[in-house]
Amino acid sequence: MSDREPPRRRVPGPARPVRPDARRRPGPGARPARRPAQTRGAARGPLRLGSPRPRLRLIGLALTLVMLTFVGRLLQVQAVDASAYTAKADQNRYVGRTLAAERGKITDRNGVELATSVDAYDITADPTMFAPQAAKRPDAPEQAAALLAPILGQDAAALTRKLKTPHTRYVLLAQRRTPQVWNQIKDLKNTLATKAAPGTVSVLAGVLAVPTSKRVYPNGDLAAGILGWVSADGRGGGGIEQQLNKELAGKDGSIRYAQSGGRLVPTAGSAETPAVAGSDIELTIDRDIQWAAQNAITEQVKESKADGGYVVVQDTRTGQILALANAPGFDPNDLSKADPAALGNAALQDTYEPGSTAKVMSMAAVLEENAATPTTHVTVPNRLHRGDRLFQDDINHKTWYLTLNGVLAKSSNIGTILATGQLGKTQPEANKTLYSYLRKFGIGSPTGLGFPGETRGILAPPDAWSTSQQYTIPFGQGVSISAMQAASVYSTIANGGVRVEPTLVRGTKGPDGDFAPAQKPKETRVVSEKTARTLSQMLESVVDDEQGTGSKARIPGYRVAGKTGTANRVDPATGRYRGYTSSFAGFAPADKPRVTVYCAIQNATKGNYFGGQICGPIFKQVMEFALKTLQVPPTGARAANLPVEFTP
Repeated sequence: MSDREPPRRRVPGPARPVRPDARRRPGPGARPARRPAQTRGAARGPLRLGSPRPRLRLIGLALTLVMLTFVGRLLQVQAVDASAYTAKADQNRYVGRTLAAERGKITDRNGVELATSVDAYDITADPTMFAPQAAKRPDAPEQAAALLAPILGQDAAALTRKLKTPHTRYVLLAQRRTPQVWNQIKDLKNTLATKAAPGTVSVLAGVLAVPTSKRVYPNGDLAAGILGWVSADGRGGGGIEQQLNKELAGKDGSIRYAQSGGRLVPTAGSAETPAVAGSDIELTIDRDIQWAAQNAITEQVKESKADGGYVVVQDTRTGQILALANAPGFDPNDLSKADPAALGNAALQDTYEPGSTAKVMSMAAVLEENAATPTTHVTVPNRLHRGDRLFQDDINHKTWYLTLNGVLAKSSNIGTILATGQLGKTQPEANKTLYSYLRKFGIGSPTGLGFPGETRGILAPPDAWSTSQQYTIPFGQGVSISAMQAASVYSTIANGGVRVEPTLVRGTKGPDGDFAPAQKPKETRVVSEKTARTLSQMLESVVDDEQGTGSKARIPGYRVAGKTGTANRVDPATGRYRGYTSSFAGFAPADKPRVTVYCAIQNATKGNYFGGQICGPIFKQVMEFALKTLQVPPTGARAANLPVEFTP
């Protein structure tokens, strides 16, 4: 390499013109001559680009403005208006519904189901899904209603109006339909969905179902008057269903969930409050005894062409009701076919004059007050003048010479008036004494069952008794009772003179399976055990003695105590006497009572109307069945055979 520095490049300056005569030929060592300058328009050197910074600043500014706009909107949505948008989103997406609690069962004393619940569905709809913009068709409500009407058994126009309900996402189309109905709707929905055009939905997509339950009564009309029914809104409408509705119904729960197109969105979360099932109710009645009682009274009411009738069967020791039958009855599974007048429980709600079955209370007062004994002589004339009228027995007769026992056995009205007249030195005093015993037996007071619509009967205070009532009340006219009150009177005598309030409920079983027995019923001493035992012997004469009026109630092998009754009947429609109330009441075994049976028939219009003739056989039929069902053996002891007549 040369150690010499490279020659410095000189920057050419502007070209200066050269005169022709100044050109010389270069000699040796002379500097090369300059090239003439290029003229304008000749080839140019490399282009120089402008600075990009202004453009970048402009783009950055634009992007910043856009981002600021987004950030501002985001702050508005997430901070300022967050709650409003959340509520709106929830309203559009979330649906809430009630979770129906499972209603408790009602069983008889042996656990046999009398009322239970089965799966059912409430058919509902989301009206927003039938709007033209959602359904993609203007007549979606009309089309859906036409398809649903025959399945639900409803009017298409009414369904259309429901499907067009504005400002709601829930309407109830039908309540408590069977799973078969919902399956039919689901099949139709699936068929329509497969045929729907792209971009559209089935016309029934907005029809939904909410699981619930339906009340059913497996035994039809058996014990319907006791059980009652459940109304369309799920509440008890009568009987035990109404009385214990709170215990049976349980507590409904609730759920709120996201849905889309009528379907649950499982990933969106839900809030649920579980339902609490109702308690099971165990009744005191025996299904088989109830069937026997109901069958017997139904057949006799038909045969006698009567307005109605009742049979009460009660455990004499505990007061528990073993049967409470009414005719006519109803089927709680189909109330549309029921007679509205038969929907209650007539054995607890009807009031009527009991007639001669009430004489047992008069005799109890006479015995307890030591006014007479079973063998006391009572001379009974054909007619008896008292107050402003003449009294007579149900048949014309010569003068009867009866014992007090005979007065009861032959059911003499006159003899009863004469006997109760001994309860006081004056008639007003006798009236007060008799009234006090009627009240002790429960007349004029609720029985203690607390049953819906139960009557307390009609018993005026003694100072309000009319002239005739002073003498008719002792033999069962001028006072009104219910069939349950009448049965309770005889159970009191059978229980040694202690009245035990009747009960229909043995206890309840909660969702946890624990059984809670019902509260022990109230007990009241009405008459002494001696008086009750004497009365039992006197009542046996009604059935066993040839002169007694209750011979058709005899049961071979058993001692039976009972009393017949045939009373003038007050027509509920007119308030006047028309027809008769026929009855029979008694218990067995007479010397060791276990079961009381009471029967009454209202206004028999065909055949015999005397209580001993048409109710005596019912008593026998039901009592025999009950004794066998409860496995009550005959005592084998002989009856007292108290005298009926005396020789003057």
